[in-house]
Amino acid sequence: MSMSTFTNPDTITGGAGGVSAGGTGGGGTFTLVAVSAGLSVPSSTRLLADRLAEAVRGPLAERGTEVEVKVVELRELAVPIANHLVTGFPPPQLDEAIRAVTEADGLIAVTPVFTASYSGLFKSFFDLIDPDALSGKPVLIGATGGTARHSLVLEHALRPLFAYLRAVVVPTAVYAASEDWGGSGDPLTDTLPVRIERAGAQLARLMETGTAERRASDGVPVLSFPV
Repeated sequence: MSMSTFTNPDTITGGAGGVSAGGTGGGGTFTLVAVSAGLSVPSSTRLLADRLAEAVRGPLAERGTEVEVKVVELRELAVPIANHLVTGFPPPQLDEAIRAVTEADGLIAVTPVFTASYSGLFKSFFDLIDPDALSGKPVLIGATGGTARHSLVLEHALRPLFAYLRAVVVPTAVYAASEDWGGSGDPLTDTLPVRIERAGAQLARLMETGTAERRASDGVPVLSFPV
């Protein structure tokens, strides 16, 4: 699989492969994977995933660390996911996506809200990942929906899912309602950019400092954020 910088991220789909852009260098390189469960093109879910990835990349780039971003578009993997669920054998492109997620230094997971929870496609993908594969992995969660009334999905559905997988979920989760994308310019009401920046900085710090450690005995992560 090719790697790329955020300016032209490698998208893992059911097609022939991704796009490669740029090389690596500077003060080191991290791999960041963004999983988008958006169903439309264009998708607000993909847009949020891209914004979050840029918010992670920015602070790390300022400190001399390059970030290679891969985007897993679940929309393009829906049939391979279903086939794997019923046969137990992942097609090559799905296996590539699963390996990208499990081997990443940091993970962004974004889903649309369906029936007061994450989408079935989103859950089906993570059902295929080994329960121990995300232990201790830094994760940023996000969701999109029609109104802000669905924002608690982040806390009653997504966060418990990744807690069960023993991932380290950053404190700030980001929900974007339809109204959040048409900002009025008022800093008191246009909070989405602030939340994205805060969440991105938290994941960047967690990836950079390595304070989420996997304990060989029980997989319980140790998490420390600078005050």
